[in-house]
Formats: sequence, structure tokens, C-alpha cells
Amino acid sequence: QVQLMESGGGLVQTGGSLRLSCAASGSIFSGNAMGWYRQAPGKQRELVARITSGSSANYADDVRGRFIIFRDSRKNTVYLQMNRLKPEDTAVYYCNAHPAVDVWGKGTLVTVSS
Repeated sequence: QVQLMESGGGLVQTGGSLRLSCAASGSIFSGNAMGWYRQAPGKQRELVARITSGSSANYADDVRGRFIIFRDSRKNTVYLQMNRLKPEDTAVYYCNAHPAVDVWGKGTLVTVSS
């Protein structure tokens, strides 16, 4: 059974930092690329960052240099370190495999105040 549980969101001021965590079931985590996605109000869900099973990472243009994705295979957990946050980063953040499977967690809300 696929399970994804995101945590770590909250309210932060512009320029602040947050670290998101995602605990994933082994069936989706092991050997797969994982991604962090976000969905802002009124917008479609988008991929923010992706990391392969070998820890090679890719980022969306608007977060590159500010966000860092990494994974801990011992814990089946993927993280997203978010620095220099901007109001436009406000969204619900989700993790999933990449490509995504059709099971999503509840996400974690990140709100960046100006």
C-alpha cells in the first residue's frame, strides 16, 4: 500500500526558511525518483524538485538556488529545504514519485507572508 505523509509546513516571513519532510512507504520510495510538488490557490499542481534514487537532483527554474531536495534511504524519507522563501512560494506541498503515482498524501501548507 502506497503511503505518503508530508510535514513541516507553516507560516514564515519572506526570506525565511522551512524544511519539509515526506515519509513514504517502501513500495514507492525504493529505487524510484521522488519529487516535491506544489499547488498554489487557483493553479495546477507543479513539480518543484526531483531527486533520483542515486540522489541526482533537478529543480524548477523559480526555486533553483533556493531549494534543496535530498533523501534518506534508511528512513524512506525525502526532504525539501526551502531557503529565501518568497510569497509566490505559498502553496500546499506534496511529495510523490516522479513520475507521480495516482496516490497523494494530504500535503503540507506553506504560507509566506510579505
